[in-house]
Amino acid sequence: MSEKNEQQLPAKTCSVERLVTNKQDIEKVLLGKKTATRRNGRYADVGEIMVLEDKKFIVDRVYQQTLGELTDEIVAGEGYATVEEYKQSILSTHAGMPWLPKMTVWVHEFQLIEE
Repeated sequence: MSEKNEQQLPAKTCSVERLVTNKQDIEKVLLGKKTATRRNGRYADVGEIMVLEDKKFIVDRVYQQTLGELTDEIVAGEGYATVEEYKQSILSTHAGMPWLPKMTVWVHEFQLIEE
């Protein structure tokens, strides 16, 4: 599995507001079933706050990982039971995208801020 150390991160390619935008994913986050999201770019810095329906979530970790490293346990954080289920969801959302085990993605892990 990839090292999850706090290495020097490159500049963000998007903003934290765009980290979770899919309606189904937002619902999973609000229900506590989704605590991570993978993107092809870096959308947030550690410590940034994501707001979904007036609830605040803090980004805990940001690191790179390959699709080939995914396990059923890892994709549970995305709100899926299996890697295959996650893969089919991603491919149905991103038509024409190849699923390449060596493809690197940015993992953003977050948690609800209790107020």
